[in-house]
Amino acid sequence: MPDFRDDAELDTSQVEDLRGGGGGGGLPRGRIAGGGGAVAVIVVIVGLLLGVDVTGGGGGTGLGSLQDLQNQTAGTPAVNNTGIAKACRTGADADTSEDCRIVGYVNSIQAYWTKAFEDGGYRPAKTRFFSGGVSTACGQASSAMGPFYCPGDRYVYIDLGFFDELRDRFGAQGGPFAQAYVLAHEYGHHVQNLTGVLGKGSGGQGAQSGSVRTELQADCYAGVWAHNAVSTGYLEQLTRADIADGLDAASAVGDDRIQERATGRVSPESWTHGSSAQRQKWFTKGYESGDPGSCDTFRGAI
Repeated sequence: MPDFRDDAELDTSQVEDLRGGGGGGGLPRGRIAGGGGAVAVIVVIVGLLLGVDVTGGGGGTGLGSLQDLQNQTAGTPAVNNTGIAKACRTGADADTSEDCRIVGYVNSIQAYWTKAFEDGGYRPAKTRFFSGGVSTACGQASSAMGPFYCPGDRYVYIDLGFFDELRDRFGAQGGPFAQAYVLAHEYGHHVQNLTGVLGKGSGGQGAQSGSVRTELQADCYAGVWAHNAVSTGYLEQLTRADIADGLDAASAVGDDRIQERATGRVSPESWTHGSSAQRQKWFTKGYESGDPGSCDTFRGAI
């Protein structure tokens, strides 16, 4: 697993812990899958991981579902960072605690993007830990949606139990770097929001759609961070096994793989996030180049 530098100082102010804070109820079921269909609950949970629509019904991707909810009223979640502030102080803590490891990944990802925005235009986004359900500027959300980024309040939301579902029920290798990939993907959406890409020409369905191009760019940005992770001062050198875990996670959330598990068939015309091969391809492209400029998924075939 990736090793953190023991003396790296963790910044827990970049994370807000809402667990046990009464974040709110879940989404109505019809909103979760965005089109219905008799799909088992666990399929919906993992199918919506990173916004994959398992039903082929459209409108059920992570960003799409949240956009549907923007007219709802969201309350202010209760934050209690006392526990992670005391427990997560250094990279040594990140090597022994999942909570601290996530803090460390968030710190590293944002350290990279702060430097990558040469004009100083990067605005940090906090990550919120929640359990069950949470109120956001995009409306009420449930753990069944998987990790997501809300452009309305510029927060990344994650129920850490999601990683267990991905590994135990759908056979992904899991591992700490799978967690890093997921977080780096969501922060890729934050970068898109800052640069004006998110929401502009990013809709539709199909293997070459704007939605797929948007998600694949976020995958590429995740790879770019991985290439530069050591230079942020938080992580030791990544191994081939680490990158393999990231690629495996990218494959696990491919539209084709999720659809086949859920329905026994693959429907490229309804894709919103890309196939397993596409997601691995663009993560690899970012990782090999280490340059955000290599992540232009909006030109040519993808």
